[in-house]
Amino acid sequence: MNWRTLPPLSALRAFAAFAETRNIVAAGETLGVSHAAISQQMRALERHLDVALLDRSGRRLELTASGIRLAQALRIGFAGMIDVVEEITGQVEARPIHISVTPTFAASWLMPRLPKFREICPNVDLMIDPSPHLVELGTNGIDIAIRYGSGPWPGTETEMLLQSPMVVVAAPSLVGTEPIDDLNQLAEYPWLEEIGTSESTRWFRRFGVSGVAKGLMQVPGNLMLDGARDGQGIAVTVHEFVARDIAAGRLRVLHTEMTPLAGYHIVTRLGVMRKSVKSFVTWLRREAQDASLAPSPLS
Repeated sequence: MNWRTLPPLSALRAFAAFAETRNIVAAGETLGVSHAAISQQMRALERHLDVALLDRSGRRLELTASGIRLAQALRIGFAGMIDVVEEITGQVEARPIHISVTPTFAASWLMPRLPKFREICPNVDLMIDPSPHLVELGTNGIDIAIRYGSGPWPGTETEMLLQSPMVVVAAPSLVGTEPIDDLNQLAEYPWLEEIGTSESTRWFRRFGVSGVAKGLMQVPGNLMLDGARDGQGIAVTVHEFVARDIAAGRLRVLHTEMTPLAGYHIVTRLGVMRKSVKSFVTWLRREAQDASLAPSPLS
């Protein structure tokens, strides 16, 4: 390895901070320096490499193709360095477990069960990050992501946590109790959708249904299900989250989408998990298994 060809670490840190925040001021705040210092370091990095890493032709700075490649490498490299430093200094186990989940999963499945984990591991701190956006593990120290789909996701360890199909549901007070054979009829009703997602739009596109005639309202995930129960709109969600509502007659299933292996997965970084993360993953598996063995709400 030719160490002399490597740029200064300060320049790499400045570029990595900008690549993560996509904002010079925010990058400076991350590193505790001025935005002018960030700009200076990034220009010095480009001069050292003799490669354009930033596209300055528009109103906003954007990464070039070379900049994207370097940013990806630095993200992995710095994340690994931080992990090792925390491990050898004993800080790794003291760090909270950072968990990325969708708001709906957090409100409907995870939060009601967390008191059990607190009883088992009272000294383990948790940081729940509810977001509908797909995040890269290692970014901002995220240890675990709970993702819905068929998986796997490249560069990660993936295992099924909860297998459950997507369903289209609505309150009988909104759509009545008569069978709906033509899916295009559903476009005549208002729809609810979790902020940051496009489940309804994708569903319309997949099944050739025309657009919503009476409007689409985007709300946080937990409010989406509350609104559906109150008859404020039709919603697309995971069957597991509304099974009891369906059994009680508060909601009715209008359509079920059966996708092989679709469900929520535990997604972790490649490599050995720290002890606290491993304990949390083990607990997640046990909770999902207990839920699958519990009597069905339809029984």
